[in-house]
Amino acid sequence: MQSIRYTFSYLSTLLLSIHVYASGGAPLADLGYVRYTGFTNETAGINYFRGIPYAQPPIGQLRWQKPLPIEELNSFAGQTINASAPAKLCYQAQPYSLWVDQPGNHSEGNTTYWNENYPQSEGCLVLSVLAPRYPVNNSLPVFVAIHGGGYTQGSGHMNSPGDAIVHKSNGSIIYVEIQYRLGIFGFLAGSSVMEDGVANAGLLDQRAALNWVQRHISAFGGDPNRVTIWGGSAGGGSVSFQLMAGGAFDKPPFSAAIVEYPWWQPLPSISTQETQFHTVLDIANCTSLSCLRSQPSSVLQFANQHAMNVSYPSPGTGFGTFYYGPVVDGSFIPYLPSEALRRGRFYTVPLLVDRDADEGYYFSNLSMNSISAELTDAAYLFPSAGRTFFSRLLTLYPRVNYDTIFAQRAAWFGDTVVNCPTARLAAAFVDRGAAVFKMVFAADGGRHSATGVFLTEDSIGFPKAKNGTLADIMSDYWISFAKEHDPNVLKNAAAPIWPSYASDGEALDGVKFDVLRVEDERIAVQQDPDAASNCDFLAAQSHVIRN
Repeated sequence: MQSIRYTFSYLSTLLLSIHVYASGGAPLADLGYVRYTGFTNETAGINYFRGIPYAQPPIGQLRWQKPLPIEELNSFAGQTINASAPAKLCYQAQPYSLWVDQPGNHSEGNTTYWNENYPQSEGCLVLSVLAPRYPVNNSLPVFVAIHGGGYTQGSGHMNSPGDAIVHKSNGSIIYVEIQYRLGIFGFLAGSSVMEDGVANAGLLDQRAALNWVQRHISAFGGDPNRVTIWGGSAGGGSVSFQLMAGGAFDKPPFSAAIVEYPWWQPLPSISTQETQFHTVLDIANCTSLSCLRSQPSSVLQFANQHAMNVSYPSPGTGFGTFYYGPVVDGSFIPYLPSEALRRGRFYTVPLLVDRDADEGYYFSNLSMNSISAELTDAAYLFPSAGRTFFSRLLTLYPRVNYDTIFAQRAAWFGDTVVNCPTARLAAAFVDRGAAVFKMVFAADGGRHSATGVFLTEDSIGFPKAKNGTLADIMSDYWISFAKEHDPNVLKNAAAPIWPSYASDGEALDGVKFDVLRVEDERIAVQQDPDAASNCDFLAAQSHVIRN
């Protein structure tokens, strides 16, 4: 009886201490400066809080400036706000090459990308919180998802929904989806921007969202000391940059990281940045940054897309790249990512990294049919490269090894932008003593973002995954990593042990670079295919490739 009374008392105290609670039937979170009500999906067992601003709207004179904390707006007056509906997306744009030069895609460049069902706005610096309806305690580990989309498109809810994984966690995970400025709004650079603003505004938005999570996630029952940042594609690239931010001198606003198929497209050189900036000025009929700040959003959005359209192809803009993106700015991003890894300028935290088996497919031109066309395209991608670089590139990826020019180009592009960066990340983190786990995902076609339907779904049960058992295995690995910083502790009973990346064994220098290879009907351990001479060459040429 005494034990029963103790248990009842403990549960009562626990329930009273949960910071997200019912008010008039709706969940409520009190952040101090404001209160938010959300809505509950009883079937999924999730409380949703949508469209919560984490920074002030970056409009007018706040364009191309660091995001300002939302609390400083000082206009909430302790009010209660309904956070039940998704906010508007950040302005979107689509690379011209992926519209016109890829059979099966649209036939012409789109100047308004997306549609009326997904309204867009500059006032888009928001996040959503998905918290268990019945949490196991009031200090849960947290996923913060940074969406992909080439730094020009996407949103948290559309690209990285957390519904399925929160439901799968049985009350033990909180999931946060963030939005950040895209295209020219988030990644316009050049000397004028850096003199009177900031480059990499989109990355600074992400950092502001992470800092907001540190300040306020406890109001939703989350633990700010157990935050895992997670992203795929440009989201994976973003996580990479957050790991290297500012030279990694301070304490990071996260404790672990998941880098999925990281998009390390070439970072624009100073010359390319200036060309992009002046192209935008011309399209907007402006001559200065102050003029751009005075323009209506519609003018900037037209310039956002049209600059892409008129600039393909050109030096720094080859097939498959997204035109805008992070740059070396000397402060938030002080080095090219490969140089940051070589210098050890990154946060040493537990790391899970993966890539898909066929990363270059979606970003290569099916109509490319000659070595000459391939080299012309490569020269646009790597404008500072010389003849010896291209000669060595084709020696490492000889035409006789591939059925088509397309396949050859897809191989070296995938290695350059995604595959080899995963090996660089894994090796650098191992050298600093971090726990590292790497996966090569070959299931469901194994093309870029193939893991998505096995991990991020906006409904419960992973209905889009053709292999439900594999979805269970994958999601359990991820949940285990968030909770234990190790995918094996809480792994699915049907899953094999996922070995650490570097372990003693019969291999080069006495170290085995083990990765988990995931196929539709088989999961096995193999040596990292990216720990190879082609990746050694690309790493040595990172100053030419600019990643």
